[in-house]
Amino acid sequence: MQGELGHEGVLVNLYYSFFRPIIKYRRAAIGFVILSGFVLMATVGPEVVPLNLKTDFSQRYKPPSFQHPLGTDYGGRDIFQQIVHGSRDVLTIAALAAMYAITIAVTIGILSGLLGGIVDAILTGLTDIFLTIPSFPVMMAIAAVFEVRDPFSFAAILAIWMWAGLARSIRAEVLSLKQKEFIEAARILGLGTSHIVFREILPNIMPYIVINFITMIRSAITASVGIMFLGIVPFKITHWGVMLYMAMFQYGAVYVPEGIYYALAPLFCIVLLEYGAISLAHGLDEIFNPRLKTYE
Repeated sequence: MQGELGHEGVLVNLYYSFFRPIIKYRRAAIGFVILSGFVLMATVGPEVVPLNLKTDFSQRYKPPSFQHPLGTDYGGRDIFQQIVHGSRDVLTIAALAAMYAITIAVTIGILSGLLGGIVDAILTGLTDIFLTIPSFPVMMAIAAVFEVRDPFSFAAILAIWMWAGLARSIRAEVLSLKQKEFIEAARILGLGTSHIVFREILPNIMPYIVINFITMIRSAITASVGIMFLGIVPFKITHWGVMLYMAMFQYGAVYVPEGIYYALAPLFCIVLLEYGAISLAHGLDEIFNPRLKTYE
Protein backbone atom coordinates (compact mmCIF):
# COMPACT_ATOMS: atom_id res chain seq x y z
CA MET A 1 0.00 0.00 0.00
CA GLN A 2 2.81 2.41 0.83
CA GLY A 3 4.49 1.60 -2.45
CA GLU A 4 1.27 2.37 -4.33
CA LEU A 5 0.84 5.63 -2.44
CA GLY A 6 4.43 6.45 -3.21
CA HIS A 7 3.84 5.96 -6.93
CA GLU A 8 0.69 8.05 -6.76
CA GLY A 9 2.61 10.79 -4.98
CA VAL A 10 5.25 10.77 -7.72
CA LEU A 11 2.57 11.03 -10.41
CA VAL A 12 0.82 13.88 -8.60
CA ASN A 13 4.12 15.71 -8.12
CA LEU A 14 4.97 15.18 -11.82
CA TYR A 15 1.59 16.57 -12.83
CA TYR A 16 1.87 19.75 -10.74
CA SER A 17 5.55 20.38 -11.53
CA PHE A 18 5.55 19.60 -15.27
CA PHE A 19 2.23 18.85 -16.98
CA ARG A 20 0.05 21.43 -15.21
CA PRO A 21 2.30 24.38 -16.19
CA ILE A 22 2.37 23.09 -19.78
CA ILE A 23 -1.43 22.88 -19.88
CA LYS A 24 -1.77 26.42 -18.52
CA TYR A 25 0.78 27.92 -20.93
CA ARG A 26 -0.64 27.82 -24.48
CA ARG A 27 2.58 27.84 -26.45
CA ALA A 28 4.05 24.97 -24.46
CA ALA A 29 0.75 23.09 -24.71
CA ILE A 30 0.68 23.45 -28.52
CA GLY A 31 4.25 22.21 -28.82
CA PHE A 32 3.57 19.31 -26.44
CA VAL A 33 0.50 18.23 -28.42
CA ILE A 34 2.38 18.39 -31.74
CA LEU A 35 5.37 16.42 -30.45
CA SER A 36 3.12 13.90 -28.73
CA GLY A 37 1.27 13.39 -32.01
CA PHE A 38 4.49 12.68 -33.90
CA VAL A 39 5.77 10.37 -31.14
CA LEU A 40 2.47 8.49 -31.31
CA MET A 41 2.82 8.30 -35.09
CA ALA A 42 6.36 6.94 -34.81
CA THR A 43 5.59 4.34 -32.15
CA VAL A 44 2.07 3.15 -32.91
CA GLY A 45 1.63 4.30 -36.51
CA PRO A 46 3.82 1.67 -38.24
CA GLU A 47 1.95 -1.06 -36.36
CA VAL A 48 -1.44 0.26 -37.47
CA VAL A 49 -0.71 1.58 -40.97
CA PRO A 50 0.61 -1.13 -43.34
CA LEU A 51 3.43 -0.21 -45.71
CA ASN A 52 3.18 -1.32 -49.33
CA LEU A 53 6.20 -0.31 -51.42
CA LYS A 54 5.18 -2.28 -54.49
CA THR A 55 5.14 -0.01 -57.53
CA ASP A 56 1.95 0.53 -59.50
CA PHE A 57 2.54 3.07 -62.24
CA SER A 58 -1.16 3.23 -63.04
CA GLN A 59 -1.49 5.08 -59.69
CA ARG A 60 1.46 7.40 -60.36
CA TYR A 61 1.20 10.92 -58.84
CA LYS A 62 -2.42 10.62 -57.76
CA PRO A 63 -3.80 13.61 -55.80
CA PRO A 64 -4.97 13.23 -52.17
CA SER A 65 -8.10 11.12 -51.86
CA PHE A 66 -9.88 8.92 -49.35
CA GLN A 67 -7.81 5.96 -50.53
CA HIS A 68 -4.54 7.92 -50.53
CA PRO A 69 -4.82 10.81 -47.98
CA LEU A 70 -1.58 12.44 -49.18
CA GLY A 71 -1.58 11.17 -52.73
CA THR A 72 0.95 8.82 -54.35
CA ASP A 73 4.58 9.11 -55.42
CA TYR A 74 6.33 8.50 -58.75
CA GLY A 75 5.85 4.74 -58.37
CA GLY A 76 2.19 4.87 -57.39
CA ARG A 77 2.98 4.16 -53.73
CA ASP A 78 0.98 5.75 -50.93
CA ILE A 79 2.73 8.83 -49.51
CA PHE A 80 0.86 8.71 -46.19
CA GLN A 81 2.18 5.21 -45.50
CA GLN A 82 5.74 6.39 -46.17
CA ILE A 83 5.30 9.43 -43.92
CA VAL A 84 4.06 7.28 -41.03
CA HIS A 85 6.81 4.67 -41.33
CA GLY A 86 9.48 7.28 -41.98
CA SER A 87 8.58 9.17 -38.80
CA ARG A 88 10.13 6.37 -36.72
CA ASP A 89 13.52 6.78 -38.39
CA VAL A 90 13.39 10.58 -38.20
CA LEU A 91 12.54 10.67 -34.49
CA THR A 92 14.88 7.80 -33.61
CA ILE A 93 17.89 9.52 -35.16
CA ALA A 94 16.96 12.89 -33.63
CA ALA A 95 16.33 11.46 -30.14
CA LEU A 96 19.54 9.39 -30.18
CA ALA A 97 21.60 12.37 -31.35
CA ALA A 98 20.09 14.57 -28.63
CA MET A 99 20.74 11.94 -25.94
CA TYR A 100 24.34 11.46 -27.06
CA ALA A 101 24.93 15.22 -27.16
CA ILE A 102 23.26 15.82 -23.78
CA THR A 103 25.39 13.09 -22.18
CA ILE A 104 28.61 14.57 -23.55
CA ALA A 105 27.64 18.15 -22.68
CA VAL A 106 26.53 17.36 -19.12
CA THR A 107 29.63 15.26 -18.42
CA ILE A 108 32.11 17.81 -19.76
CA GLY A 109 30.25 20.82 -18.36
CA ILE A 110 30.00 19.44 -14.83
CA LEU A 111 33.57 18.12 -14.75
CA SER A 112 34.93 21.39 -16.09
CA GLY A 113 32.99 23.57 -13.67
CA LEU A 114 33.33 21.36 -10.62
CA LEU A 115 36.97 20.30 -10.82
CA GLY A 116 38.47 23.50 -12.22
CA GLY A 117 42.23 23.88 -12.67
CA ILE A 118 43.99 22.00 -15.46
CA VAL A 119 40.91 19.82 -16.11
CA ASP A 120 38.81 22.93 -16.68
CA ALA A 121 41.45 24.43 -18.99
CA ILE A 122 41.68 21.28 -21.13
CA LEU A 123 37.92 20.72 -21.39
CA THR A 124 37.24 24.40 -22.08
CA GLY A 125 39.85 24.40 -24.83
CA LEU A 126 38.30 21.26 -26.35
CA THR A 127 34.86 22.88 -26.21
CA ASP A 128 36.14 26.03 -27.92
CA ILE A 129 37.62 23.93 -30.74
CA PHE A 130 34.28 22.26 -31.45
CA LEU A 131 32.50 25.62 -31.27
CA THR A 132 34.76 27.18 -33.91
CA ILE A 133 34.61 24.33 -36.45
CA PRO A 134 31.72 24.67 -38.96
CA SER A 135 29.56 21.70 -38.09
CA PHE A 136 27.43 20.95 -41.14
CA PRO A 137 30.26 20.59 -43.73
CA VAL A 138 32.22 18.38 -41.34
CA MET A 139 29.17 16.21 -40.64
CA MET A 140 28.63 15.79 -44.38
CA ALA A 141 32.28 14.80 -44.91
CA ILE A 142 32.30 12.27 -42.05
CA ALA A 143 28.98 10.75 -43.10
CA ALA A 144 30.24 10.37 -46.68
CA VAL A 145 33.66 8.96 -45.76
CA PHE A 146 32.42 6.36 -43.26
CA GLU A 147 29.36 5.36 -45.34
CA VAL A 148 26.92 5.58 -42.43
CA ARG A 149 24.02 3.15 -42.83
CA ASP A 150 22.45 2.76 -39.38
CA PRO A 151 20.70 5.32 -37.14
CA PHE A 152 23.03 4.80 -34.16
CA SER A 153 26.24 5.76 -35.95
CA PHE A 154 24.47 8.52 -37.87
CA ALA A 155 23.14 9.96 -34.61
CA ALA A 156 26.65 9.78 -33.11
CA ILE A 157 28.06 11.85 -35.98
CA LEU A 158 25.35 14.47 -35.47
CA ALA A 159 25.92 14.53 -31.69
CA ILE A 160 29.65 15.16 -31.99
CA TRP A 161 28.92 18.69 -33.24
CA MET A 162 25.94 19.50 -31.02
CA TRP A 163 27.26 19.34 -27.44
CA ALA A 164 29.77 22.19 -27.21
CA GLY A 165 27.42 25.14 -26.69
CA LEU A 166 25.45 23.35 -23.98
CA ALA A 167 28.65 22.23 -22.25
CA ARG A 168 29.77 25.85 -21.89
CA SER A 169 26.39 26.85 -20.47
CA ILE A 170 26.38 23.98 -17.97
CA ARG A 171 29.92 24.86 -16.90
CA ALA A 172 28.74 28.40 -16.16
CA GLU A 173 25.76 27.07 -14.19
CA VAL A 174 28.01 24.76 -12.16
CA LEU A 175 30.44 27.58 -11.41
CA SER A 176 27.51 29.60 -10.09
CA LEU A 177 26.10 26.70 -8.05
CA LYS A 178 29.51 26.01 -6.48
CA GLN A 179 29.18 29.26 -4.56
CA LYS A 180 25.80 28.34 -3.05
CA GLU A 181 25.44 27.50 0.63
CA PHE A 182 23.98 24.01 0.10
CA ILE A 183 27.03 22.94 -1.94
CA GLU A 184 29.37 24.22 0.77
CA ALA A 185 27.28 22.42 3.39
CA ALA A 186 27.50 19.15 1.42
CA ARG A 187 31.29 19.48 1.23
CA ILE A 188 31.61 20.23 4.95
CA LEU A 189 29.50 17.16 5.73
CA GLY A 190 31.80 15.08 3.54
CA LEU A 191 29.02 13.79 1.31
CA GLY A 192 31.36 13.25 -1.63
CA THR A 193 31.50 14.33 -5.26
CA SER A 194 28.88 11.83 -6.48
CA HIS A 195 26.33 13.15 -3.97
CA ILE A 196 27.07 16.75 -4.94
CA VAL A 197 26.72 15.96 -8.65
CA PHE A 198 23.64 13.71 -8.62
CA ARG A 199 21.73 15.09 -5.62
CA GLU A 200 22.64 18.77 -5.59
CA ILE A 201 23.79 19.95 -9.04
CA LEU A 202 21.80 17.83 -11.52
CA PRO A 203 18.36 18.50 -9.95
CA ASN A 204 19.03 22.24 -10.19
CA ILE A 205 19.98 22.18 -13.86
CA MET A 206 17.53 19.46 -14.97
CA PRO A 207 14.91 21.89 -16.39
CA TYR A 208 17.66 23.54 -18.43
CA ILE A 209 18.80 20.11 -19.68
CA VAL A 210 15.25 19.13 -20.68
CA ILE A 211 14.79 22.37 -22.63
CA ASN A 212 18.07 21.85 -24.46
CA PHE A 213 17.22 18.21 -25.15
CA ILE A 214 14.11 19.33 -27.03
CA THR A 215 16.09 22.03 -28.85
CA MET A 216 18.72 19.48 -29.85
CA ILE A 217 16.05 17.19 -31.26
CA ARG A 218 15.01 20.03 -33.56
CA SER A 219 18.63 20.66 -34.58
CA ALA A 220 19.22 16.96 -35.21
CA ILE A 221 16.13 16.77 -37.42
CA THR A 222 17.38 19.70 -39.49
CA ALA A 223 20.88 18.26 -39.83
CA SER A 224 19.81 14.68 -40.60
CA VAL A 225 17.19 15.71 -43.16
CA GLY A 226 19.65 18.14 -44.74
CA ILE A 227 22.36 15.51 -45.14
CA MET A 228 19.92 12.97 -46.54
CA PHE A 229 18.35 15.58 -48.81
CA LEU A 230 21.78 16.04 -50.39
CA GLY A 231 21.94 12.28 -51.01
CA ILE A 232 25.07 11.77 -48.89
CA VAL A 233 23.70 9.09 -46.56
CA PRO A 234 21.83 6.14 -48.06
CA PHE A 235 18.82 5.32 -45.90
CA LYS A 236 15.30 3.92 -46.11
CA ILE A 237 13.13 5.31 -48.86
CA THR A 238 10.52 6.27 -46.24
CA HIS A 239 12.80 8.67 -44.39
CA TRP A 240 11.52 12.20 -44.94
CA GLY A 241 14.92 13.47 -46.06
CA VAL A 242 15.21 10.69 -48.63
CA MET A 243 11.65 11.39 -49.78
CA LEU A 244 12.58 15.03 -50.37
CA TYR A 245 15.75 13.98 -52.21
CA MET A 246 13.79 11.63 -54.44
CA ALA A 247 11.07 14.21 -55.09
CA MET A 248 13.45 17.07 -55.84
CA PHE A 249 16.41 15.46 -57.59
CA GLN A 250 15.62 11.95 -58.78
CA TYR A 251 12.12 12.18 -60.19
CA GLY A 252 11.52 15.90 -60.53
CA ALA A 253 8.24 16.06 -58.65
CA VAL A 254 8.77 19.80 -58.28
CA TYR A 255 8.68 20.15 -62.07
CA VAL A 256 5.71 17.82 -62.46
CA PRO A 257 2.60 19.62 -61.15
CA GLU A 258 0.86 16.33 -60.35
CA GLY A 259 3.76 15.25 -58.11
CA ILE A 260 3.95 18.32 -55.90
CA TYR A 261 2.33 16.42 -53.01
CA TYR A 262 5.29 14.03 -52.93
CA ALA A 263 7.55 16.96 -52.05
CA LEU A 264 5.11 18.91 -49.88
CA ALA A 265 4.11 16.04 -47.56
CA PRO A 266 7.53 15.41 -45.93
CA LEU A 267 8.35 19.12 -46.04
CA PHE A 268 5.16 19.98 -44.13
CA CYS A 269 5.85 17.27 -41.53
CA ILE A 270 9.40 18.52 -41.00
CA VAL A 271 8.25 22.12 -40.54
CA LEU A 272 5.41 21.10 -38.20
CA LEU A 273 7.66 18.85 -36.12
CA GLU A 274 10.30 21.55 -35.75
CA TYR A 275 7.64 24.12 -34.89
CA GLY A 276 6.36 21.82 -32.16
CA ALA A 277 9.86 21.39 -30.73
CA ILE A 278 10.54 25.14 -30.79
CA SER A 279 7.19 25.95 -29.18
CA LEU A 280 7.63 23.41 -26.39
CA ALA A 281 11.23 24.45 -25.71
CA HIS A 282 10.38 28.17 -25.57
CA GLY A 283 7.29 27.45 -23.50
CA LEU A 284 9.25 25.40 -20.98
CA ASP A 285 11.87 28.13 -20.81
CA GLU A 286 9.24 30.67 -19.85
CA ILE A 287 7.69 28.22 -17.37
CA PHE A 288 10.87 27.28 -15.53
CA ASN A 289 12.83 30.53 -15.90
CA PRO A 290 11.69 32.89 -13.12
CA ARG A 291 12.77 35.94 -15.14
CA LEU A 292 10.53 34.91 -18.07
CA LYS A 293 7.62 33.36 -16.16
CA THR A 294 4.31 34.71 -17.45
CA TYR A 295 1.66 32.19 -16.40
CA GLU A 296 -0.13 32.08 -13.05
